[in-house]
Amino acid sequence: MRIAKVIGTVTLNRWHPTLQGGRFKIAVPLSWQDLIGRPGQPVEEVVVYDELGAGQGSLIAVSEGREAAMPFYPDIKPLDAYNAAVLDQVSVLPPEQMFPK
Repeated sequence: MRIAKVIGTVTLNRWHPTLQGGRFKIAVPLSWQDLIGRPGQPVEEVVVYDELGAGQGSLIAVSEGREAAMPFYPDIKPLDAYNAAVLDQVSVLPPEQMFPK
């Protein structure tokens, strides 16, 4: 699971019937450097299926791969990335506090 920031919405004129009720968002996965306030290398955007209503600029938890479709089991949804949570706040501790010697 990765943390990403929503930067846009995908508009479709047709979709698979099992995807009714959700929207596709464009999100940029954030690196550890991004989370501590030091922008890192730019990464490729990902299209994420969203049923939770994440808005522009929201931080979200993105599940990818086969795990993205598991919340819908036994239904089959053709997904590769899913918004598992809308995050209110993300706090990152410095490495020395996370791993004391």
